[in-house]
Amino acid sequence: MYEDITERVIGAAMKVHSTLGNGFQEVIYQRALAIELTQQGLQFVREQEISVYYRDQIIGTRRVDFLVEGVIMVELKAIMALDDTHLAQALNYLEAYQLEVGLLLNFGAKSLQIRRIHNHKIAKCQT
Repeated sequence: MYEDITERVIGAAMKVHSTLGNGFQEVIYQRALAIELTQQGLQFVREQEISVYYRDQIIGTRRVDFLVEGVIMVELKAIMALDDTHLAQALNYLEAYQLEVGLLLNFGAKSLQIRRIHNHKIAKCQT
């Protein structure tokens, strides 16, 4: 189920990176990816906000860059290299949104960096 969507998102991201290269701010890649996702016929919401809870109390909000087809979280970065902190952040977003699969895309490196993230707290996880 998710494989088709993630492949289309990755294809769109590759098109953006091959066209723009690295070196721009994240918002530039976000706007370009929105155009490519539309070209792919994918439904998405940009900057989807969700509340973060602690002991049943809202303690803040977070925004994911894209929520694609209502089931795939896509988080963008425009940095030299991804590290464990970025992966942890993406996993926290997946858990907060109660989604199974997400993509972490880094446009800041010379080659597009892609990480598939799985929320193993959701019983059935497929890509």
